Amino acid sequence: MPWRLIGFIIIFAIFLVFIAFNLRNNCDINLIFRVFPEVPVYLTAFSSFILGMLCSIPFILGIRKKEGGKECAPEEKPKKKFPWSKAAEKGEEFPPKSEGPYGIG
Repeated sequence: MPWRLIGFIIIFAIFLVFIAFNLRNNCDINLIFRVFPEVPVYLTAFSSFILGMLCSIPFILGIRKKEGGKECAPEEKPKKKFPWSKAAEKGEEFPPKSEGPYGIG
């Protein structure tokens, strides 16, 4: 539990340092219909981050709906065939041993 508080304080301190270094940096934001002059850079960065999180919500909800669907039963899953499975069924070794030096030839 105290690790969450420590992590929150560290992240908050990083945000404060970012804001402090960008207090005098301003930019104009053009939204096609309107231009916002002299907006601080930290507000632009934070608002972009929040809008990005809001845009991801429909994708997260879509993934959760798909997970709640029908799952395959173990016997319905496709079985993979490997070369050694056929050899094991016949009682042979895989890879087959040959008669040369170092098992070659």
